[in-house]
Amino acid sequence: MKYKNPILPGFHPDPSICRVGDDFYLITSTFEFFPGVPIYHSKNLINWELIGHCLTEESQLSLHKGKPSSGIYAPTLRFHDGTFFMTATNVTRGGNFIVHTNDIRGKWSEPAWVKQSGIDPSLFWDDDGKCYFVSNGSANLEDGRGIFLCEIDPFTGEMLTSSQKLTNGCGGRCAEAPHIYKKDGWYYLMLAEGGTEYGHMVTMQRSHGIYGPYEQCPHNPILTHRNLPDSPIQATGHADIVDDGNGNWWMLCLGIRPIPKVMLHNLGRETFLSPLKWNEDGWPIVGNNGMIDLEMEAELPGPVIQRVSFDFEDDFESGKLDPRWNFVRNPHPECYRAEKGRTVLTGGEDDLSTPRGAPTMIAVRQQAFCTEALVRLEGEVQVGSRAGLTAFYNSDYHYDIFITKEADGCHYVVLRKQVADIDVIVARQPVDYQGSIRFKLMSDEEWYSFYYEADGIFTELGRGRTSLLCTEVTHTMTFTGTYLGIFSEKGEIAVTFASVKNGNT
Repeated sequence: MKYKNPILPGFHPDPSICRVGDDFYLITSTFEFFPGVPIYHSKNLINWELIGHCLTEESQLSLHKGKPSSGIYAPTLRFHDGTFFMTATNVTRGGNFIVHTNDIRGKWSEPAWVKQSGIDPSLFWDDDGKCYFVSNGSANLEDGRGIFLCEIDPFTGEMLTSSQKLTNGCGGRCAEAPHIYKKDGWYYLMLAEGGTEYGHMVTMQRSHGIYGPYEQCPHNPILTHRNLPDSPIQATGHADIVDDGNGNWWMLCLGIRPIPKVMLHNLGRETFLSPLKWNEDGWPIVGNNGMIDLEMEAELPGPVIQRVSFDFEDDFESGKLDPRWNFVRNPHPECYRAEKGRTVLTGGEDDLSTPRGAPTMIAVRQQAFCTEALVRLEGEVQVGSRAGLTAFYNSDYHYDIFITKEADGCHYVVLRKQVADIDVIVARQPVDYQGSIRFKLMSDEEWYSFYYEADGIFTELGRGRTSLLCTEVTHTMTFTGTYLGIFSEKGEIAVTFASVKNGNT
């Protein structure tokens, strides 16, 4: 049947997948956002349900004062002998680590730290039960950078052997994202190369021994869009593969959808799905000879029982925050109070523009070019406080509509733009505030437009270009995507309703 890509739109980079029976579990990177590493479940590889996160405690994930796009890089999810294992790199502090659980919907262990250097770690169990840890990096100055392997105790992180270099890659820069698989007597080593931008690609090597020597696939790269400037999908790479138990194989990879007509993207790196077949020589063929499409056709492992929707609505009646809400870095618990019917946000020391800060904000990923976000805020607005709705990339790039109260006792709705080192108020309008207000954000490929409600009618206050909230525009290397958030600065406000509706995903 036909299915649509991406299967997880919005900021969902570096996908990793494992299968347990007829259940599929998928995780992605989260960088400076908390909680860390979302876990999705599916029966058919198309309908994905968020069932939790691997890293939910500060003791598992410290992000304090981490720079934008630090934090959690490239997790790998594996299942062995009744236990789930997740390994990743916390580049903010600690390096490579492993956590585990017997209940993927429950709490995960504290991190077991691994001394092998580098990023993008992965785990592999051989037929004799030995567990191996593979990552990119360098064991010493003489070895140089490359892909390194050691035997490991996955529960403690103890390296049981020294790190040995497997390969420098297949000729592309930034050889990373190593995964090892075993099939038909071969050890397959899959890598991402070319950098995680428009030259990104996936390559494959294989060997009869886990330590090599590895031979390269004759038709490498097995996946890339680097020579397809007109494709709506770009930067494909950083992949994981899985068999579905029915004799079919699949690749999940990251990719981006640039804003039409410009090579910029604001939605982040997303998760795409492609069928994978093995040729008569035992090498993988991905999608359409190494390319993927927004719409593909394949025999899915389970029935598609409903239309895939990424719309989101929260009336806060549960008395706890929905797991789809994220924070920037570790949240300050005293700034959030979940109650039945509302969540109270109390501004702390940091605001949205505080470098490496933890502002009081709950946010969900923007998952479509065309969206409509709606929020209702209630409560007293304190003098000098700000509370509202934001399109947020990081502390240096965000657009905000908010309500504030000035010293004269009057209330105003304000549109603020923070772009690099420019922080400016672009619109300001007095409003008759009676204890409740609704804000709306509408986006398309070109604009974010901001509205406030007055006398039951939404009035546009202003707008900002999507191109200024794009990864390629930021003044530092960044790997995330735009969030739609609700925030409070220097005061307290209650959120009683929030929704995001997606048009053209």
